[in-house]
Order: sequence, then structure tokens, then C-alpha cells
Amino acid sequence: MTTSPTLVEVEEAVPSAAPPTSGKRLLTRITRDKGALACLAFLAIVVLMAIAAPLITKLSGWGPYQFDSAAINSDLGGLPRGSLGGISGSHWFGVEPQNGRDLFARIVYGARVSITISLSATLLTGILGVVLGMLAGFYRGWVDQVISRLMDFLMAFPALIFMIAILSSLPSGNRPVLLVVVISAFGWPYLARVIRGQTMTLANREFVEAARASGAKDTQVVFREILPNLRGSIVVMTTLAIPGYIGTEAGLSFLGVGVSPPTASWGQMIASSVSWYSVDPMFFAIPGAFLFLTVLSLTVLGDKIRTLIDQGEAA
Repeated sequence: MTTSPTLVEVEEAVPSAAPPTSGKRLLTRITRDKGALACLAFLAIVVLMAIAAPLITKLSGWGPYQFDSAAINSDLGGLPRGSLGGISGSHWFGVEPQNGRDLFARIVYGARVSITISLSATLLTGILGVVLGMLAGFYRGWVDQVISRLMDFLMAFPALIFMIAILSSLPSGNRPVLLVVVISAFGWPYLARVIRGQTMTLANREFVEAARASGAKDTQVVFREILPNLRGSIVVMTTLAIPGYIGTEAGLSFLGVGVSPPTASWGQMIASSVSWYSVDPMFFAIPGAFLFLTVLSLTVLGDKIRTLIDQGEAA
């Protein structure tokens, strides 16, 4: 479980001068790849589940916090009635042991939590990493020294251990917001380091010198001339970061410092299933499968996008 790809992986994945990306052409190339198309279809289903969670659970008949005592057998320690963890017409994915909460509803709302936190963390990380990385690479001098030392300081920490320590010491409050802030605080230096290096290279290019000679201000040069040429790198870094952040949120929730009960979370569901592996494997298998397939789909899709950008297919 990591907050972001390592610097070595990023430098290998991101070309030094990635070509501009056409979203329409990129989507066309992806839809021609069966594996990438399957990943895209699965992710579309997960996103739709997250967006339409209240409507979907209304159709299924059970909410994420409702208990169905009739679906569990108290004589057997609270095991779900029926086979495969209580899967039936009423409970499409079965129920949780002991309390009878509907697994389908928990999965749907867990998707909302995972996607919201990972996308929010990616957005915040992207803003911090791109802006600070460009400033460090463009101005250099003391600005570069301050930002670079801050990056070195944060990257020197064992991120997972410190995230656990920080989240354990904070009040429960609004846990998703705290997760986004903590994950982003340790994640942005990896993007900033790559952006800084590429900005240093671009700052010496002819089009930047021409913009300066025409009287453009520094902010105009940075955001109008340099930023568009970093688009490919930002796309690659984003696709590499999102699955990592989903895994990080699930891992922190599994360890008990992430999303607080009764809010649904895939990691929290997997943690709750630990003592039921042998008697109700579906309680673990279903949230585990959704987490695995979501991270795998994002990783495969991200790798495909990276390959297209490297080869200039999306230019």
C-alpha cells in the first residue's frame, strides 16, 4: 500500500517531453484495446454505482445501515441464512454476519467513499505538485531551495507509518476530509519532483525565451507556455496515483484509522470479515474482489494511457 508511485517508477514512466494529448484520439485508441475497454467498462459501472448509490439501494430495497435480523441465524452465531453468505432475491450480495446489513448496499456506498477520497486526493495532490514543482523549476534560487527541501523532508518520512500516527491522534470529525488532507500532504512531492525537473528543461526552450522577449510576465510564461507542455506528464502521474490512493484509503480503513463506522468502506468491510473467513468466505470475497478489480482496472488503464503518450499515439 503506497500513497504514490516511487520516483524511479515515475521518471521511467514519464517521458521528458511528452507530446500533447488529444482526449478524443486517446479514447479512440483505448476503446480498440479489449483489455483496456473491459477495464473502462468496469470502472464506469463502479462510478455509476457511486453516483447513483441512493437510487440503486432504493431499488434493491435495503440501505447500508439497515439490519435484517431475519437474514441471519442466531443459533449459529449470526451466520447468514442460506448459501453463499445469504445471497438471495432480497440480498443480491448476501448480508453481513451477526447484524444482517445488506452487502450490496455497503459495496455501493463503499464505492462512493473510495472514489470520492481518491479523486479528491488526486486533485489536491495535482494542484500542489504542479504549482510548486513549476515554481521551483522556473524561479530556481531560494524558491527552488525552499520547495526542494520541503519535498525532501516529506519524502524522507515512512508515509504509511506517519499517516497512521497522525490519523490516530486526530479526532474522528469528518474522516474523509482528514484522509484527503493527510494522503495529499505525503503524496504531492512525488509529482512536484518530476514537474520541477521538466520545468527546468522547458524554461530554456526557445518558445519560453520568445515569450519573455515579448514582455510576458513570469506568471503568464509559467501557466500559458510551460504548463500546456506538461500535460502528458500530469495525465500519466494522475493515472498512476488514483489506484494507489484507493488502496491507501482501503488500507487505512482496514487498520482502523480511516473511515469510521458505520460509514461503508471496502477496507473496513474486509477488516470486519477477518474472523469470518472460514465460515462465510463471501463476506471477504465480495468487497475484496471489488477493491482488487477497481485497482487493477485503473492500473491497466493507466498503463495503456502511459504507453500511448510515450509512443505519441495521442498526439
